[in-house]
Amino acid sequence: MNRISSLALAAALAASAAHAEGFPDKPITFVVPFAAGTATDQIARALGNGVTAETKQAVVIDNKAGASGFIASQMVAKAPADGYTVLITTNTTHAANEHLFKKLPYDPVKDFTPIAALGKGGQIMVVNPSFPAKTVAEFVAMAKKQPGKYSFGSGSSSSRIAGELFQQMADVKLLHVPYKSNTLAVTDLLGGQIDMMITDTATGLPQVKSGKLRALGVSSAKRSPLAPEVPTIAEAGVKGYEMGYWFAAYAPAKTPPAVVKRLNELLVKAAQSDAAKAAFYEPTGTEVFTTSPEGLAKFQASESQKWGRIVNAAGIEAE
Repeated sequence: MNRISSLALAAALAASAAHAEGFPDKPITFVVPFAAGTATDQIARALGNGVTAETKQAVVIDNKAGASGFIASQMVAKAPADGYTVLITTNTTHAANEHLFKKLPYDPVKDFTPIAALGKGGQIMVVNPSFPAKTVAEFVAMAKKQPGKYSFGSGSSSSRIAGELFQQMADVKLLHVPYKSNTLAVTDLLGGQIDMMITDTATGLPQVKSGKLRALGVSSAKRSPLAPEVPTIAEAGVKGYEMGYWFAAYAPAKTPPAVVKRLNELLVKAAQSDAAKAAFYEPTGTEVFTTSPEGLAKFQASESQKWGRIVNAAGIEAE
């Protein structure tokens, strides 16, 4: 590196540090790709409270649901790269969508700066209590007798891929009904418009606990400590089945490194706080999983490859 390049680098680093000094000095907006009440919305609010407690600056939650996260992702990708607009998202927008759609209106790598992973979770397979099947095995048997008759809803890529993987591994054919969010799909499930869905535990478990939905199984490798009576889908009839999801935070591309570092510190501290654990992680059975910005970039790359393999194995054609 020559002297001019060294001076330029030093100047850039100094500018970044200067930009981060005192950050944040105004409210931060957390953009969420899903509707209020979803797991992503809940974690955003829990972490927002932690950031506010640490910085004394408000955190505004902006739910931009719809289009498989396209709307929220585009919004953040085009926002000023100053750290005041952060995408709180999942594998839907940053690992699955690129394999589910032929063309994305955003680049999940080039348009964003990774901040931190925030958590990992499992999903739960639920049906309306009036549905005849009381177990996964019974559901599979019914679906095999009448291919294409029964439907499953999904309001996120995680939910959809969970359903698609279920079809593949159980050797059944179901009708997929897409929704803008999992909460909207749950509403139709409660009303009997769809037959089944595999949704995040934060959205589905409260409905199970209240008796409004029946749980057939959980998608994780082990039973959930929140519902130990519910078997895993694998042990209940679909051997080897396992599916989960994760949360992460991203800023627009070219956000100053010092600002990214500060955001990482704030979000990791918030995620690991007792308040966030009590408000979100423990009630939803979500694992606290945090990384450095570099760690998130590597994790995202490996997850994208994994989700690509699942989509291909399920025979899903990109839309």
